[in-house]
Amino acid sequence: MRLVVISPRPDQRLPLTDELAGVFARMSGLLLSDTAVETSLSLLSSLAQQTVPGATGAGVSVIDGRGRRSSGSTDARVREADSLQYALEEGPCLAATATRRLIRIDDLAVDERWPSWASNAARIGLAAAMSSPMVVGDRCLGALKVYADEPHAFDAHGEQLLALFSTQASVLVANVQSYDRAKRLSDGMRQAVQDRDVISMAKGVLMGRSAIDEDSAFGVLLARAEQDGTTVAEAARAVVDSVVRRRR
Repeated sequence: MRLVVISPRPDQRLPLTDELAGVFARMSGLLLSDTAVETSLSLLSSLAQQTVPGATGAGVSVIDGRGRRSSGSTDARVREADSLQYALEEGPCLAATATRRLIRIDDLAVDERWPSWASNAARIGLAAAMSSPMVVGDRCLGALKVYADEPHAFDAHGEQLLALFSTQASVLVANVQSYDRAKRLSDGMRQAVQDRDVISMAKGVLMGRSAIDEDSAFGVLLARAEQDGTTVAEAARAVVDSVVRRRR
């Protein structure tokens, strides 16, 4: 699905809240949908690129316990610029995440804060950059960034746009992460219930076969699991499967 954000002409610039109203409405709808992580962040980056004047590329850097990774990048240069930051341990996204402040680089050719990253980013055709942290409560989830092909492409108006946009982005990323955690938990609970049921069935089979009590049956499963180097649930499943095969 291709989304188009219609920007006002320079001489008819709308108030900031009106300019972002359509974007935020779309994102609010996205929060309620069962959208894959990469698809969600790709949409987010595309909207950021179209919304911030001067931006020619955008993406999201997610920084959490799993490490640093780029998601939803609009093109290969954004991914490469991000990879350089992670490899060199410097750059505007990392700084925005660490300081929780918006970082703007007007001209990569003369900026001296992150010289190694800036010189490498300039070699791939980038000339300006801006990163805004994604903060939810006391957590900083990473940064939403835009890049430009020309120096001095971003101004104070662009800063306001990106800051407001990153606020919404942080809600989206937090929502996606919460959904992902809930799904993993749900899958884990479902598996736990299935394991419990198959263990109960296996214990019943062993109790009937060997005329032993429940604790002894569980001991047999535990011994088989240790002998075969498997889990108790896998040992139990083998017992249940043996009954099924016999009935065939």
